[in-house]
Amino acid sequence: MEREVHYCTSADGTRIGYTVFGQGPALIQCPALWVSMDNPYPWMAEPHSQLHSGRTVVQYDLRGVGLSQREVSDFTLDRMIEDIEAVAAAAGLDRFALYGSQISASPAVLLAVHHPRQVTRLLLTRPFFKGSDLMSPETLDGMVALIQSNWEMGSQMIADQGIRGGADPTAGIKAAELLRLNMSADALARMLTDLYRTADVKAVLPDIQCPTLMVQRREDTLVSFSTVQEAAAAIPGARLLPLPGSGPVDIGEDPTSAFRAMAAFLNEDPETSALTGEPTKKAPDSSFRTVLFTDIVGHTEMMSRLGDAKGRDVLREHERITREALAAHGGDEVKTMGDGFMASFGSVTKAVECAIALQRAFAERESDEPLSVRVGINAGEPIEEDGDLFGATVILASRIAAKAEGGGILVADTVRGLCSGKGFVFADRGEFVAKGFEDAVRVYGVSWHA
Repeated sequence: MEREVHYCTSADGTRIGYTVFGQGPALIQCPALWVSMDNPYPWMAEPHSQLHSGRTVVQYDLRGVGLSQREVSDFTLDRMIEDIEAVAAAAGLDRFALYGSQISASPAVLLAVHHPRQVTRLLLTRPFFKGSDLMSPETLDGMVALIQSNWEMGSQMIADQGIRGGADPTAGIKAAELLRLNMSADALARMLTDLYRTADVKAVLPDIQCPTLMVQRREDTLVSFSTVQEAAAAIPGARLLPLPGSGPVDIGEDPTSAFRAMAAFLNEDPETSALTGEPTKKAPDSSFRTVLFTDIVGHTEMMSRLGDAKGRDVLREHERITREALAAHGGDEVKTMGDGFMASFGSVTKAVECAIALQRAFAERESDEPLSVRVGINAGEPIEEDGDLFGATVILASRIAAKAEGGGILVADTVRGLCSGKGFVFADRGEFVAKGFEDAVRVYGVSWHA
C-alpha cells in the first residue's frame, strides 16, 4: 500500500522523508541497509507485519537514500542521530519503542542513551557497533574504490555481502538493483567512509537504560555472532535471541517467527503492547468527506530556536487548540504529523467553520511565541482503510494547505461551491497545478477576521 510521505528538516538542514501508519503505541523503525519506502525490499513485508500490527509505525529513509534528500555530503553518526530526532519530533512522539538494524543500530543505541525518557524499548537486529567489527581499513578502501569506479559491480558486491544467507538465491541481484535505484555511488561511498570512521558506540552500551532485545543469526558472515553476544552482555538486562543460519533476520530461515518474538518482547510492557481486538477489516470506504490539513509555518526554525522542551510546550498547546476545535465542530482526527493535523468532516460547512475557529484561537492565544498555522481544505471521496484516508482527495488537500500562507485558510473550488449561501466570505486566489495532478485547481481564501 502506498502511503503519503511527509518531510522534516534535520539539524543540518537535510530533508528527511518519513511516513506514519497504523494505530497503537509508537514504534520508530530505522532503515536497514539502504532500503527506501519508495523501493522497498519485497521480502520484508510479511515478517515485518508481525511487528507492525496494532502499532503506530514511523518509518523514514536515510539521508541520501530514496525519498529523503539525495544531495548530502555528511553521513556521520551524529547526523544519523539528528535525523531520528527530527523524525520523532515531526511525528509528535513523546515516547516510543525504537528498532535499529544493521547500519542504523549504532544511531539507535546512541538515541536511546541520549533520550532515556523517550525510548521505551530497544530492538536491534544484526547490529554492529564499530566499523572495524565489519572489515579492516584496507577492505573498506577497496570497496569504496570499486563502488566509485564500477557502480554496477560495486553495488552487487555490497548487496551480496548484505543478503548472503537468505532463502532466495536471486535476492542479491534484486537487492543490488534496488540499491542502485535508492542511492548514488558517491553517496554510498561517502556513507561507508563516514560511518566506518565515526561509528563506535561500544563504550556507551552499559548506559542503555531501557529493556533491550538483540536478534542475530549464529552463522552470519557479515556481523559475527560473538560480536553481538559480547555487546548484549554489556547492556544491563539485555536479552539475545540467537537464530539459525546466516544473513538478515527478515529473509533468512523462518523470519516470521523471529518477528513474532520481537513483537512479544514489546508486548511485555503495557506502554508498548500492541492494540488487540482490532475490528475485522472491511472493504475500503469511499463515502464523501471533507478533508482538512493544518501545518505550522516555520516549525523547524521554532524548535531549533526554543529547544526541545520549550518547543514541545508550544506544540502541546497547538495540539490542544486543534483537538478542541475538532471536537466542537464534529471533526475526526485522522492523524497528527507533529507540526500539523489531518482531519475529516462529514459536513463541508463544519470543516470551514472549524478552520475559522482554529485561526481565531491561534490569533487570540496569549504567548510570547506566536503560532502561524496554514489550513487547506478539499472535499471528495477519499479511500478509508484501517482508520486512515488515502487517494487524490487527500493528496490535493495537502497540496492546497502547502499553498496557503501562515494564518490563512485556502479551499478548493469544490468546497467553495458546496458552501454557497452559508455566509462565508471567499476571495479568488487563482489556479495552480498541484504536483501529481494534470489539471489546474482553482483555490479560494476564506476570510476569518471578525
